[in-house]
Amino acid sequence: MNSKIVSAIDIGSSKITTLIAQVNIDSTEDAGVNIMGVSAVEAKGIKKGQIVNIEEAVEATIESVEASERMAGYNLDHAFISIGGAHIASQNSKGVVAVSNPEGEISPDDVERVIEAARAISLPVSRQIIHVIPREFIVDGEAGVKDPIGMSGVRLEVDTHIVTASSPALKNLSRTVQEVGVSVDEVVFNGLASSFSCLTDTEKELGCSLVDIGSGTTSIVSFIDGALSYSGAIPIGARNVTNDLAIGLRVSLETAESVKRNLSKETKSKEGERRDAQIEIVEKGVNELKRVQKRTLTEGIIKPRLNEIFTMVKLELEKNNLINKIPSGLVLTGGGSLTYGIEESARRTIGLPVRVAKPGGVGGLTDDILTPEYSSSIGLILYGVMVEKTYGSVSQGGGISSKMRVPNKAFFGRIVETIKELLP
Repeated sequence: MNSKIVSAIDIGSSKITTLIAQVNIDSTEDAGVNIMGVSAVEAKGIKKGQIVNIEEAVEATIESVEASERMAGYNLDHAFISIGGAHIASQNSKGVVAVSNPEGEISPDDVERVIEAARAISLPVSRQIIHVIPREFIVDGEAGVKDPIGMSGVRLEVDTHIVTASSPALKNLSRTVQEVGVSVDEVVFNGLASSFSCLTDTEKELGCSLVDIGSGTTSIVSFIDGALSYSGAIPIGARNVTNDLAIGLRVSLETAESVKRNLSKETKSKEGERRDAQIEIVEKGVNELKRVQKRTLTEGIIKPRLNEIFTMVKLELEKNNLINKIPSGLVLTGGGSLTYGIEESARRTIGLPVRVAKPGGVGGLTDDILTPEYSSSIGLILYGVMVEKTYGSVSQGGGISSKMRVPNKAFFGRIVETIKELLP
């Protein structure tokens, strides 16, 4: 059996998740990806998807990585890393080359050259390309070609989708992971990663938008005719709902988060029973019991904030002329998608079909991670599997990995500390 290890570190605003998976490269079934190690710890030093304190972020990442290593019995030395935040932007670009073979047969080298031609766009020094994804190839004027290798032609064109990110944000993220002693296979936009674990081929073909609602930011990716057409993010997420509850109820953020989660756990059958029912709120550390009407929480605090999030999502879709090209509607995921009343709010605000998606495509230790909160984490693993199967090695994944493969002194420092612990 041809098996390899694929690892992922999903660095989010609320938690840092590390997954280690054993992949059967020859398998096409879900069982071909088995999760061996899982760990999620509270994020520190991260705000709205960006690192604001490297030391705290490194500390939390080390805790997450080591816990996952212990579970898997594997020493993690390289991984796919997620990135998010409002600095993510995208554009579509075309490239054109002449086929090099005199007989007109298109080779992998021609495909590589035409993608490089599309990659040649003007960017500020403060921005960097993280993804160049072919949308379609055009051979001698014939559009809609997915794989031109082996076809005959004299002119090869490509329409690509290019995702860019802030250079400082990328450098801070890479430095954080390297300080842990892990080299970066590739940095992946978390919205794109979530699409690997949540979207079906039918939804992509018909046209849909995936909205990954995280704690600090909301990532958006849109597919038209099976091709990625838009990637972006807005600087608002589920933490804003928690903040509103804390202010409205005059309780701590921890208590507000607990109230939000308890509301989210209610089944649909209970939702319509008594909308005027009262909810008891116990503040930690304070001997005081508060009673609040459920309607006050849902209609007065949660709903307005959800409406604001989806209004911003709608504006992004309209600005990019996508609102009428996604008949499959919205696919919601991320921890924020579990918020009470979110489907109704999205449906009324945007006027499209809506569903909440759980991640899939993996086996093994999945009891606690097959929930929307881990969509981007599992998607990172599946993205890594795609790279392994397509290129045969993650070092050819096309990201910024080639510059990040030398372990630094922190890696060796961890080895020394481990040896010291073993000595009497």
